[in-house]
Amino acid sequence: MLDIHTSFRGSIMTNLLFLSTSLHSANASSTQLGQQFIQTWQREHGDATIRHRDLATDPVPHLTAARFAAFAVPPEQRTPEQAAEVELSDALIQELQDSDVIVIALPMYNFGIPSTLKAYFDHIARAGITFRYTAQGPEGLLTGKRAIVLATRGGRYVGTPRDTQTRYVRDFLGFLGIDAVEFVYAEGLAMGGEHREQALQSARQTLSELAA
Repeated sequence: MLDIHTSFRGSIMTNLLFLSTSLHSANASSTQLGQQFIQTWQREHGDATIRHRDLATDPVPHLTAARFAAFAVPPEQRTPEQAAEVELSDALIQELQDSDVIVIALPMYNFGIPSTLKAYFDHIARAGITFRYTAQGPEGLLTGKRAIVLATRGGRYVGTPRDTQTRYVRDFLGFLGIDAVEFVYAEGLAMGGEHREQALQSARQTLSELAA
């Protein structure tokens, strides 16, 4: 994971976590839109801490039965093997807890989210840490945060049954207590040069406004 610490004039301190999820890493349209947002964010805000986790170059492993079982064991009772299984999850959650803004660069693969992001989600959904069950139902514990999702698609799916991403990501983040979620879409990227450029330009404009 890359940590970038940048200081600018001003008094606002913001911690931003950037998750890039495309298998194309830095060459992906979603990642490039995220990088543009971060550059604008850095110009517009005061002191800023940016953390970038690239799930293509530094993937989170899929959840195993051993790791899942270790989550439920109290820390003081874990074996060394169980502590090692939980270590990555704890680190990912700490990044989220320390962040004010989460930016997710999200391509669409076969009408769903990348499997790397699903593995990441499975490691940060921890009962008693990022959410808890109460008599009134589940309660998210990652409150007071803002999420911006940069959704890139080859076709056009917003508002159709094939857009399974929007509801799923919004529901998952909301379950953890992150209710302020904004989606920025760049669709039709595989429909030809003109469609692609129009979609990207529209997304860039929206991101510039959100970063201001």
